[in-house]
Amino acid sequence: MAVCETCGNDYYMAFEIRTVGGGVHVFDSFECAINRLAPVCEHCGTKIIGHGAEVSGSFYCSAHCARTADHALGLEIRDAVGANPG
Repeated sequence: MAVCETCGNDYYMAFEIRTVGGGVHVFDSFECAINRLAPVCEHCGTKIIGHGAEVSGSFYCSAHCARTADHALGLEIRDAVGANPG
């Protein structure tokens, strides 16, 4: 069994996540993995568990947050989910 690095649970179905930088992390749930590894929106502080948006090296959970944080740069991006293409 392996111990989750977020909550400390020793669980037989724990899993590993390997990062691009070479890190190896062990978790017992997606919730713990998200809590430890997901980036944080630089405007509202929520964990970014979807695609999010990156503008000039800053991460945001949505185009709305990007526009709110930096109006000029945020205008370059659009939310795709549920967006009306017309």
